[in-house]
Amino acid sequence: MAKLWDKGYDDDSLIDRFTVGRDRELDLFLAPYDIMGTAAHIRMLAKVGLLPGEDLEKLLPELQSLYVDAKEGRFVIEPDVEDVHSQVELMLTRKLGDVGKKVHTGRSRNDQVLVDLKLYARARIAVTAGKARQLFDILQKRSCESRDVLLPGYTHLQVAMPSSFGLWFGAYAESLTDDMRMMKAAWEIVNQNPLGSAAGYGSSAPLDREMTTRLLGFDDLDYNSVYAQMCRGKMERAVSSAYASVAGTVGRLAMDCCLYASQNFGFIRLPDTMTTGSSIMPHKKNPDVFELVRAHCNHIQAIPNDISLVAGNLPSGYFRDMQLLKEIFIPMFDEMDDCLDIAAYAVGKMDIVKGIMDAPQYQPAFSVEEVNRLVGEENVPFRDAYRRVGLEIMEGRFEFHGRLNHTHAGSIGNLCNDRIKAKMDNILSGFGFEIVEKVENALFNSTF
Repeated sequence: MAKLWDKGYDDDSLIDRFTVGRDRELDLFLAPYDIMGTAAHIRMLAKVGLLPGEDLEKLLPELQSLYVDAKEGRFVIEPDVEDVHSQVELMLTRKLGDVGKKVHTGRSRNDQVLVDLKLYARARIAVTAGKARQLFDILQKRSCESRDVLLPGYTHLQVAMPSSFGLWFGAYAESLTDDMRMMKAAWEIVNQNPLGSAAGYGSSAPLDREMTTRLLGFDDLDYNSVYAQMCRGKMERAVSSAYASVAGTVGRLAMDCCLYASQNFGFIRLPDTMTTGSSIMPHKKNPDVFELVRAHCNHIQAIPNDISLVAGNLPSGYFRDMQLLKEIFIPMFDEMDDCLDIAAYAVGKMDIVKGIMDAPQYQPAFSVEEVNRLVGEENVPFRDAYRRVGLEIMEGRFEFHGRLNHTHAGSIGNLCNDRIKAKMDNILSGFGFEIVEKVENALFNSTF
């Protein structure tokens, strides 16, 4: 089949295979969004007089049909077709003849792939934020349930001070709120329209870029056409940095769970059905689920650097190097979503152990409680109280028989889970996820 850029000569099949790379495979993820971008573009062309109204009326139903096929997994990029852009135009031309050849007016595959990737990333961020919220809710639920169950706190992996499961679960819940702040920043970068920048230098066609911005539900434009092209790589790096932040939280939670499930700690227990065994050691019950979450999250945290290494030293303008970004970027979303799903499931199912801090080896963790008691009840200067308790510990005489009295915000006795929930609610409400569904439902309606 002739390519969109065909000039009448045959191409080298080896070069063709190398330059196309994995585009046919990865562009299937972008197909619904390429069709959405095309629908918005032709509606704009009709408005500015570059496409007859009767042609628009023919094209929109065909695009809607292709969109449904793409969403339901029936869209195929044929072996001799370069990419999703070529396939959409080919199918429109097969169905409508010369009318199908008109959809590329004022457009380049450069701004097509930019808008495809932004629409795709926007939709996937909405999904990931929902899954992060599910994990957040489970962590908060477990925090509230276990607020009075003590757990040793550690610094340098040495027993430090009393903590609680409520504090531990709640810490990871609040960590996700900051991750969502980063995701919100990525969303704002994504939610700007590059369509109309063409190959990076605009078009002499009288395009109405504000119209396509409205039709596609973007908050704003990438105004400068050169900068719109420079967003390729920058956008992916910003989004992957937000995902790396989520992965940092989930991976660290997974590491804690691996540690706490070991016999040396014994703070949590996984149901047998969530563990794996050994082919040689009959007693083994391994926390593979958390080990794999940890590994996937480590991989996700490397993605911003991988993107920087591909795109970081390119001058302005488009270069084919950017094609490789799809191979790094697109799989990240499923990888992160899977980790969030399995982490939420596993955290919800695992059991916590009670009475941990009753064991004598954890008595020194209460040393600060005794120091503070001496300061508060007996008016002993802090340094004198510190030395007195330290000497008792060294001589093996230290025992704490008081009660914990942590009252400040964010402590064992005052988790502030309601305030953390309000924080998450406020962050997520600022995204505007409803625009994604609105656009996808209304774009093919000529009255929208």
